[in-house]
Amino acid sequence: MTQASLQDPAVLSEAVTVRDAPPAPADLEPFRRELTGYCYRMLGSGFEAEDAVQEAMLRAWRNAEGFEGRSSVRSWLYRIATNVCIDMHRQVQRRARPMEMGPSSPPRESHLGPMLPEVMWVTPVSDSHVGPESADPAQVAQYRDSVRLAFVTALQHLPARQRAALILCEVLSWQVSEVAELLDTSVAAVNSALQRARATLRTLPTESRPDALEGADAELLDRYVDAFERYDIDRLVTLLHDDAIQSMPPFAMWLRGAADIGRWMVQPGPSACRGSRLVPTSANGCPAFGQYRRHRDGGYEPWALQVLEISGGKIAEMSFFLHPLDPERLFPGFGLPLHLEA
Repeated sequence: MTQASLQDPAVLSEAVTVRDAPPAPADLEPFRRELTGYCYRMLGSGFEAEDAVQEAMLRAWRNAEGFEGRSSVRSWLYRIATNVCIDMHRQVQRRARPMEMGPSSPPRESHLGPMLPEVMWVTPVSDSHVGPESADPAQVAQYRDSVRLAFVTALQHLPARQRAALILCEVLSWQVSEVAELLDTSVAAVNSALQRARATLRTLPTESRPDALEGADAELLDRYVDAFERYDIDRLVTLLHDDAIQSMPPFAMWLRGAADIGRWMVQPGPSACRGSRLVPTSANGCPAFGQYRRHRDGGYEPWALQVLEISGGKIAEMSFFLHPLDPERLFPGFGLPLHLEA
């Protein structure tokens, strides 16, 4: 799964410069975006990733005088961010997706179960916070593959140091010797960690990768928005693969199959989504929408962040992250308002 670096070459050429003077805050900020992407893959939460990067920046600012210039500022920051992520990982359980919690459910509300805490779930990240600023198609494709919800979830099965080694070597294209220095270990130990990480990932269920988005996919998304906002479920079902998946964190319940998804959508609770409005955004390299339901006092209130994976001209997966998962940050984190006028 070796991939070319996801970073802008101009940024990298500046980043590898070894500095004689302690770095100033202005020297650190250009790395915030790529560090957020790294921490997201490490932690499985966009919000935790932003917290981790902020903590790493604070530690760097406080200890700038201790920077000896023997490595690049970039490597120094990644070392700090890795330690922050490992510390955070010790404090919480492994994040997952509903598909790991149990088998798919029949499309009946009696199977919905309780809302579970946000810390249990792999949650999405805004492409505007971590995506490549380059428009190069190869970089965009590599980025999309490395932040897919399924891949980020698979990473959470690895011990933290194995996870760091795999992300740095196989996603960000660091040399093994660089990773060994960052982790204060040997090249042999990093190679061993990579071997074990790859072996673990091979034991996990595999899913087909999403196709690159093309013009026909834009038309598919237009049809999806039209069908959803009109709540034409029969039409919506025709846009799904027969074995499509729908999940709804913070609920553990999930559904498999276009027919079951269609039956679920007309249950009494889900049918309250009738009349919703969708506002486009993007998450994890995928098209996404902020879903707003009608509010009894007028206008529309946030209900779910919908992340769609497209494959073969149809929708393969719909991850609906419901607003109660993190009402303070979910919609604002994607630049989405907390109210729409009628």
